[in-house]
Amino acid sequence: MTGVPLGLRSTSFNSLQQLQLQNGGVFTASSAASLPRRPSKALIHLPREKERVCPSICRQLGRGKVAMLLLVGLGFLVFVFGCFMIYSGGNISSEIEDTRSYTVTRYEIVKSGEVEDKSQESNYSRETSLTTRHQHKLKPPRAPGPPSLSKLKATKGYFPTLSHQCDHFALPPPPPADRRRPGPRPCPVCYIPVEQAIASMPSSPSVSPVLHSLTYVHDENPIQAFMQKNDDPTTSQPDGGSDFGGYPTLQERDAAFDIKEEMTVYCGFVKGSRPGRHTGFDFDEADLFELDQYHDVIVASAIFGNYDLIQQPRNISKAAKKNVPFYMFIDEETESFMKNASILDGSRRVGLWRIIVVRNIPYTDARRNGKVPKLLLHRIFPNVRYSIWIDGKLQLVVDPYQVLERFLWRPNATFAISRHYRRFDVFVEAEANKAAGKYENASIDRQVQFYKYHDGLTHYSKEKLPITSDVPEGCVIIREHIPITNLFTCLWFNEVDRFTSRDQISFSTVRDKIMAKVDWSVNMFLDCERRNFVIQGYHRDILEHMPPPIVRRYPPAVARNSNSNNNNNNNNIRPQIKKNPRRGRDRKSGSRRHHKVVGNILSL
Repeated sequence: MTGVPLGLRSTSFNSLQQLQLQNGGVFTASSAASLPRRPSKALIHLPREKERVCPSICRQLGRGKVAMLLLVGLGFLVFVFGCFMIYSGGNISSEIEDTRSYTVTRYEIVKSGEVEDKSQESNYSRETSLTTRHQHKLKPPRAPGPPSLSKLKATKGYFPTLSHQCDHFALPPPPPADRRRPGPRPCPVCYIPVEQAIASMPSSPSVSPVLHSLTYVHDENPIQAFMQKNDDPTTSQPDGGSDFGGYPTLQERDAAFDIKEEMTVYCGFVKGSRPGRHTGFDFDEADLFELDQYHDVIVASAIFGNYDLIQQPRNISKAAKKNVPFYMFIDEETESFMKNASILDGSRRVGLWRIIVVRNIPYTDARRNGKVPKLLLHRIFPNVRYSIWIDGKLQLVVDPYQVLERFLWRPNATFAISRHYRRFDVFVEAEANKAAGKYENASIDRQVQFYKYHDGLTHYSKEKLPITSDVPEGCVIIREHIPITNLFTCLWFNEVDRFTSRDQISFSTVRDKIMAKVDWSVNMFLDCERRNFVIQGYHRDILEHMPPPIVRRYPPAVARNSNSNNNNNNNNIRPQIKKNPRRGRDRKSGSRRHHKVVGNILSL
C-alpha cells in the first residue's frame, strides 16, 4: 500500500503540487518522508504530554486537583502581598482626607528647612525625645548643640512623637461600601488604660506662646461705648455684635489678632460684675459657687430650646465618676420640659450630669446661645485646667481621661478638634450651609466675602500642610485652658457674634490669623476617630417626626402548648401538625433530587 501514513502532515497545498510535478506526477511515501517536518503545536496539549511534565503529581492527584492547588497558591501569595501593603501603608503622611473620611494622615513633626542643621536635628532626636509634660531632665547636648526644646515647640505644626505603646498602631483599610449603612463610620483608636492615662496628665500647665496675660472688656452700656469710639461718621449703628458680646469696631477686631504679652479683648459677658451675674447669661448663686471650684478635668454640654434629648455617658471609670464633673447647661424652656417629664428633680442631677439652668439667655436663636458655653468655658469655669465639650445630641462612650490622653497629652497639643468628614474648604462649606438652609444665604455670602477681601481667605490646598483642613466638625472640642487657647476661643466667639452662628465658617480665619503671629497650632484629628468616642443621635424634632418602630408580639410558647393540650384532652382531637411549606426554587430543587435518586436506584 503506497498511501501516506496516518498522522503525517505535509506542507501546504501548493508545496504538494510542486512535489508531484518533480516526481513525475506521482506522490510517494519516500518523497513525503524527505520533507522537513515541524513539530505540531497541538501535540503539547494532549493529556499524555501534560502528564510528562509532572508525572508523579498528575498520577496521584489528577489534573483538576493540580489546577486547584495552583489557584490556592496564587491566592496565598496575593494575601501575603496585601497584608504587607496594609502594614506598610499605615504610615502614610501629609495627605488630605478623602470623602470617605478614612484616609490615614499624620502630621509632619518638623518641616524640612525649619531647623538650622539637619545633623543637629538628627542628633537631638537620637539623644532626647523628652517633653516638659513628663518633667524629664534633658541630657547635655553634644557639640554642636541641638536646637532647644522650646524652639522646636515653637515650630508650627509641631507634635512630638514619644516612645508610646500605641506608636505602631495603624488604621485598618476602609470597610467596603454598605448600602444599609451609608455615610461616615467610626474607625479604631488606640487608647491606653485609664490608670496610665491619669498618670500621663501633665503636672504643670503648657507654655502659652507670646501671650501670658489675658483680660476681658467690661462695659455696662455697649451701644454708648461703640458710639463714642466710632471714627466713621457714616456708620451710626454697629456692624454686628450684641449687648452680651459687645460691639467691637473693625479696628478693635483687627487689633485683637496682633498677639502681645498682655492683651484685653472682647469675650462675651461684657456686663455685670462677673460672668453669670447680671450679664445676660445668668446662673443661680448656688451654681456660681459650684462653677468657681477647682477641677483638673470637666465635661460640658448644653441643650437650649428643648432641642435635644439628654444622653447619658457610658464606659466611665470610677476615677472619672469621682473626680470629673459632668455639667449640662439648659435654659428655662428645657427645664420646664424635663420637670414635666419627671426627668429633673430638686437634686439637679440626671445620671452623671449636673444640671445648670441658665437665666436671661441673650439670643433668640437656641443654636447661638449654645455657642456661649461651647466657646467660653474658660470664662464660666475660671479654675479648670482641661475641658471636653460635646454637643447635646452626642453620647460620650469613652472615659474622659483616655480621650484627653489620646488627643491632647500624647501629641502635646493644647487644642484639639476633629475635621469635617467630607469638606475641608470654607467656600464649599458655605455653599453646603446655604443648600441645607442652615442660615440666611445673604448673611453667609456677606461673611465669606468679608473674609475673602478683608482677611485674604483662599481655597484650601496642599500648600497649607501640615494643616489638613479648614473646616472642623465642631461638635467636640478638647482643650487646655491657657491664655493662647482662651484668646482663640474668644476671637472665634466674636466672629460668631458679629456674623452668622455657623462657627465652621469662621474657624479657619481666626486660626490662621493667630498662627501667622505666634507659633501655635490646632490638632485636627480624623472625624472617624471622633465617632469612636461619641455616638451621634438625632435632634428632638427629627425624632418626633420619625414613624414608631414596628413591634411584633407573639404569644408565649408555653401558653400555646398548654392550650393545645387542654383542647386535646377535652375534645379528644388529634392535633394538626403544621407542615413546613417549600416554595419556589427549594421545592423544585428538592423534587429534582428525589427523581435523581430514584433514577440511580432503578439503574442499579
